[in-house]
Amino acid sequence: MEIKNKKILAVVGMAGSGKSEAIDYIQNKTSWPKIYFGEPTFDRIKKEGWELNNANEKKARELNREEYGMGAHAILSLPKLKELVKENDIVLIESLYSWEEYKILKKEYGEAFQLIAIHASPALRLKRLLARKGNRPMNSEEEFIERDWSEIEKTDKGGPIAIADFPIINESGFDDLKENLDIIINKFKTK
Repeated sequence: MEIKNKKILAVVGMAGSGKSEAIDYIQNKTSWPKIYFGEPTFDRIKKEGWELNNANEKKARELNREEYGMGAHAILSLPKLKELVKENDIVLIESLYSWEEYKILKKEYGEAFQLIAIHASPALRLKRLLARKGNRPMNSEEEFIERDWSEIEKTDKGGPIAIADFPIINESGFDDLKENLDIIINKFKTK
């Protein structure tokens, strides 16, 4: 269903590519609301009473997909997304995960749904993830490779990245990322 004068803009990319930085920058610059497609994973971890770590995130994602299919995050997030779209002209989605999620949202919103793909080399993404602080650090190159392969093979994450309306290479630092995002933001502000 096409929604006149509304836009849903999702940011996609592999772990460590810069999705969160991109969403934070866009949101700070525009105040467009966002929905985080990873939220159902954390809801599942909390519901099960598990410790928050990469292994339990993987387990929660897989359980959600067993119950709802590969479009689980879109299915579980769609009610909240619909409410945000009713109240706002532009809504951001952080972390679209799968080709099936893309198809669900494209069917629901048509041309109003568009993608920004953030890309960085595996070596740079690994460096960023190993330096990540907080409760979800990446602990080894092996863990990084396992996550990448899982995202590519088990979710078809490459499809949304390949078909993105706005591809960005995020290799040169935050200033270049902001410059590229400003171009996209300005396109949407003038529509």
